[in-house]
Amino acid sequence: MKCVLLAGGYGTRLAEETNLVPKPMIEIGDKPILWHIMKIYSMYGIKEFFVTLGYKSEVIKKYFHDVFRLSGSMTIDLSKNEMRGRQNFEEDWLIHLEETGLHSMTGGRLGRLRSYLDQETFCLTYGDGVANVDIGQVIDFHKSHGKIATVTAVRPPARFGGIKLSSTGQVETFVEKPQLGEGWINGGFFVFNPQIFDYIDDDQTILEAHVLETLAKEKQLYAYEHEDFWQCMDTLRDKRLLETLWQNGTAPWKIWQ
Repeated sequence: MKCVLLAGGYGTRLAEETNLVPKPMIEIGDKPILWHIMKIYSMYGIKEFFVTLGYKSEVIKKYFHDVFRLSGSMTIDLSKNEMRGRQNFEEDWLIHLEETGLHSMTGGRLGRLRSYLDQETFCLTYGDGVANVDIGQVIDFHKSHGKIATVTAVRPPARFGGIKLSSTGQVETFVEKPQLGEGWINGGFFVFNPQIFDYIDDDQTILEAHVLETLAKEKQLYAYEHEDFWQCMDTLRDKRLLETLWQNGTAPWKIWQ
């Protein structure tokens, strides 16, 4: 199964950091948060990633380029003007870095990947949030209900998309970033069937406000309820919290050795 990582936004609410790098490249420990998210997915056997690029895309490209070119040992033969790397990569990932427009919305970025993903179920999440969610269980839940989309519902402060659920887990309403609210919210870690692309019109389509709200009205959106750890990196305070957890060796999302 493939995974889409939304990594093209401006990250304006974390301007202290995103003036220099895109938010997915902000480091927790000595690795970008994007790497942490990819590690979570790879622990469940998902190792092919489509990273949607926009703002400061060159920073993300350079990171993965340097990982490839500069990891491990190398031999430099000055007499032949040759350099040969002898990499021993820790990860066996297949990474597609896709330019999806500087000003595209979340749905528009996904829509640009239609030709790659319109034949199979796939995962998608944001490039700025980590959790100890069981991705395998989310996928199994998605397959069990047979609808177009699954969102992982979490319970942090009501700053994000609000979700109202039925007793069976069906999403009855989906409201992006309400002023007030409580209970379940949009935590990302989606699973989509290819029919999701039929709901995307153009680059200005917003995944949350346009696509997911429509799917909820059509009873095509279900929620996997995740009661445990979830944290986005939306502010400098969030970044410091994640950094503290990582440095203390108590990061709940670190499910790898």
